[in-house]
Amino acid sequence: MSSLHETDWYAWVHEQATLLETGQFDALDVLPLVEELRVMSNTEPQELYNRLVVLLSHLLKLQVARELLPHAYDRAQRGWQITCRTQRKEIAKVLRRSPSLRPTLPEEVADAYDVARLHATMALQVDERVMPLTCPWDPDAVLQDDFFPEP
Repeated sequence: MSSLHETDWYAWVHEQATLLETGQFDALDVLPLVEELRVMSNTEPQELYNRLVVLLSHLLKLQVARELLPHAYDRAQRGWQITCRTQRKEIAKVLRRSPSLRPTLPEEVADAYDVARLHATMALQVDERVMPLTCPWDPDAVLQDDFFPEP
């Protein structure tokens, strides 16, 4: 069974599902199955983090461009706002699928903000010092569909 796991992952997954479904527990390829479940358990937190990075970087672009780059703000604000709304909907979907992730939001926002800050700095081509060092927004506010940074 291990060789099927190594040579045809898709077939191996379906085989394992059939074995589980039919109660053939002794035939399961347990160690690789446990490893696959562990890997799967990391996908939702990673998706939450990645979507927060995108959301926070666009919120930062909105804030900083409005203050320092009005021409860029006027040109790009609509697209940035649409991206924010899209990411919020996708984050809400992740949290519906995995509600146990909700308590991790403050930490995930703080971690994602560090990367979002770098993305926004590079995208706007501004000095990193103009970006707040820590996330200036409450994690719950960040997820509100109508939240956009105030001038």
